[in-house]
Amino acid sequence: MSVNALSVGTDAGLLAPTWADTPAAAEATDEAWLQAMLDAEVALARAQYAVGLTPAAAVEAIAAAARTYRLDPVALARAARAAANPVVALVTAFTEVVAAQDPAAAEYVHRGSTSQDILDSAAMLVARRVLALIAADLERVRAALAALADTHRHTVLAGRTLTQHAVPTTLGLKAAGWLQLVADALARVRALASALPAQLGGAAGTLAAYGEYAALDGGKSEDAVDLLGPFARALDLAEPVLPWHTARTPVVDLGAALQLVTGALGKFALDVQTLSRTEIGEVSEPAAAGRGASSAMPQKRNPALATLIVSAARQVPAHALVLAQSMLAEDERPAGAWHAEWQPLREALRLTGGAAHTAVELAEGLVVHPNRMLANLELTGGALVTERLTVALAPTLGRTRAKKLLSAATAEAEAGGRPLAEVLSAHPDLAAGLPPDRLANLLDPVRYTGAADALVERALRRYGDAGTAVPTRDGSAR
Repeated sequence: MSVNALSVGTDAGLLAPTWADTPAAAEATDEAWLQAMLDAEVALARAQYAVGLTPAAAVEAIAAAARTYRLDPVALARAARAAANPVVALVTAFTEVVAAQDPAAAEYVHRGSTSQDILDSAAMLVARRVLALIAADLERVRAALAALADTHRHTVLAGRTLTQHAVPTTLGLKAAGWLQLVADALARVRALASALPAQLGGAAGTLAAYGEYAALDGGKSEDAVDLLGPFARALDLAEPVLPWHTARTPVVDLGAALQLVTGALGKFALDVQTLSRTEIGEVSEPAAAGRGASSAMPQKRNPALATLIVSAARQVPAHALVLAQSMLAEDERPAGAWHAEWQPLREALRLTGGAAHTAVELAEGLVVHPNRMLANLELTGGALVTERLTVALAPTLGRTRAKKLLSAATAEAEAGGRPLAEVLSAHPDLAAGLPPDRLANLLDPVRYTGAADALVERALRRYGDAGTAVPTRDGSAR
C-alpha cells in the first residue's frame, strides 16, 4: 500500500537513527524552528519597545500569542511554497492570532522586518540551543576519554599503520589522541556558541523600514541602528556589526564546527569499530538489550554505537559543503543560496547532536580486553619491534645493513612459521651481537612504547578537565 503523496507524514528519524529520540532532535523539530521564529518576532517587538517605538501593551500581546500551539506547522509549510520561505506565511498567521486578542497590537507584528531577519535569527537560536547540548555531551566524552587514557597508559597494543602492525603503542596514548580531537572540538563549539549573531537588516540590509517606522513614531530614521543591540540582547545572541544577509560567515562557521565535531567523534568510533572486529577483539562496546542485533544472524553483536557516530561523520561534511557553497550569494539578498541552507543546517545540527549524545555512552562504557591485546602483539612473532633491533644493531652493522638483514630474517621467520628470535639466534652476523638475554629484552613489545607515557601525561594536563583531577575508570581521581 503506497502512501498518498499529499498526505502528512512524520519526521521522527526513521532513516536517521543517529539523531532519532536524542535531545538534539527535539531542539530542531518543525515546532522548535517555529518557536524560534516566534521568539525572533517577540524580540523585535521588545527591541522596538526598548527604544520607545512600541507600546508595552503591544509587546505583551505579541509575547503572549507567540506559542506554537496557536499555529499549524503543516499549514504553514504548505503555504511557504508560495513565497519560497516560511516566514511570509508565518507573519500572516501570527498577525491574525495577535489581532484576535488585541487588534491594536497586531500593527506592531513584524514591524519593518523582512523574512531573512526572522529566519536567520531563528536559525542562530536553534543552533545555539543544539550547540549547548553538544557541548555538554562533549564534556562527558572528554572526561571519559581522559579517564581511559590515564587508566590504560601502560596497556600495550599493536600500533597499526596502513592497516598493518607497525610498532607497539599503548591504549592510553591512543585514547589521548581521541581526547585531543574531542577537546579541540569542544573548544570550537564553545567559542562559536558565544558568538552567534542576531540578524537585523530589513529588506536590503539598510534598516530603512525600521527607520521609517521610527520616524513615524516621532523618532529619527537613524534610530534604526539602535535596534541592533536590544534585539540581540532579547535573543541572547551576539550583536551584529552589520546585517549579514549575504555575508554568511556565521552559517559557514556552524557547518565547519559541526564537521569538526563529527570528524573527531568519527575517528574515535572508527577505531572502536576496527578494534572490535572479531579477529582483533581488543575492545567492545557496552552491552545493552537488543543493541547490535542482526535481523538474520543470532550470534552477532554489531558495534551499533560506533556505527551511528561514523554514519553522522560521513554525512555532515556534505551538509557543510552546501552551507559553504551558499556563501556565493548575489546582490543584497540571494535567490536560492539562502534557501538552500535551511535543511542542511538542520540536518547537520541533528546529526552532530545525535553523534555527540551517542559518543557519551560509547566512551563511558567502552570495554577493554588487555589480554587480547597481548595475544595480538605476538601475531608477528617479534617482527613488531624490528625497528628497535635496527637501532640496536646499527652501531656494529650500520643502519642500512642491519635493516636489510632484519628484513630477510623476518621474511624467513614468516615463511617457515618460526619465531623471529629463533631465526635471529641462528644468524651468524647477528648472534654475536645479540646474546639471548639481550635479544629477549629487545623483542619484548611491552618494553618498546617510547615516550607514550609522557605523551599521555601531556595530553591529560592540556586536554583534561582544567582545574580538576582526571577521573580514572574506577571513578577515583589521580
